[in-house]
Amino acid sequence: MNATEFAAAQWTRALGAGVDPHEYRRVTERLTSVAHWGPSFVRVGHDYLQRAQDARSSVSAGQYLLTAARWFHLATLAPYAEAPRAALEADHALSRALTALEPGARRVSGEGFTGWLRGPADTAETVVVVPGLDSAKEEFLDLVSALLARGLAVFAMDGPGQGVLAATTTLAPDYERVVGRVIDALGATRIGLVGLSLGGYFAARAAALEPRVAAVATVSGPFRLDWEQLPPPVRDIMARRTGGADAAREFARHVDLTALAPRIAAPLLVVDGDQDVIPGVTNGEPLARLAPLGSYLPVPHGDHLLGNARPDWLPHLSDHLAQTLTGTLA
Repeated sequence: MNATEFAAAQWTRALGAGVDPHEYRRVTERLTSVAHWGPSFVRVGHDYLQRAQDARSSVSAGQYLLTAARWFHLATLAPYAEAPRAALEADHALSRALTALEPGARRVSGEGFTGWLRGPADTAETVVVVPGLDSAKEEFLDLVSALLARGLAVFAMDGPGQGVLAATTTLAPDYERVVGRVIDALGATRIGLVGLSLGGYFAARAAALEPRVAAVATVSGPFRLDWEQLPPPVRDIMARRTGGADAAREFARHVDLTALAPRIAAPLLVVDGDQDVIPGVTNGEPLARLAPLGSYLPVPHGDHLLGNARPDWLPHLSDHLAQTLTGTLA
């Protein structure tokens, strides 16, 4: 895949992450190789750090820092030797942004996870946002904002092999253990989960095995993976995130919700884009069908992560979690 094709493939994902579409085009149109992706995106991130330093108000500085965090994270999507450093810069930029914009935001870390708890301190309802194979807490800031607007507290996290932890840990199929430690650390009494891409598998698995989960939603989550059919780029990413090809093959073998779906007692919303067709990946319709309280929202024109169709699912998903956890809509 050349640079033009790679940029086109990441187009709606980048927009879903919240970067300006015109700036994305300006940056990617200059790329002559996929190898230049990471360095180019990191340079844009540094430009926003400079804007934050020169800003005349803490609000402007914080907004520039949020944008920097997005660009640093997106730098990690292509093979890039300095990806761990870019992920660290994304983490630092997000930390500085939330410190400037939300004095009540709190960093919470534990064994195998780290992230930011945002929103009202006096609420019992907290949604945990679970990233996927190569996503991170910096990618889903707009989703977090939609949940915050409905009066929920939100914990956006990196787990094993994800985001800032990717350099020191590997993906773990038993993600419910991580979710359990997160719930313990947060001390919340009503927990919702929303998982995106591979995070959809993690969230559904955790909802089946962690009884404290009261609501769950998945977006572009796999029901099952077939290693032999997965495209080589996906297998390469999985190998990097799990510790090698053999570990990746074993990890993919575990991604199967057939036995777990009937054990999900919480109300479940499964969101899929009909244009999200990845060889070797079974989309989420069987999950919604097998879960006792499952519902299915297919979006005909939606692609992977549905960055091209946000009005068609984001309000619905946010309302699902808010209404299930609180019994009302803000």
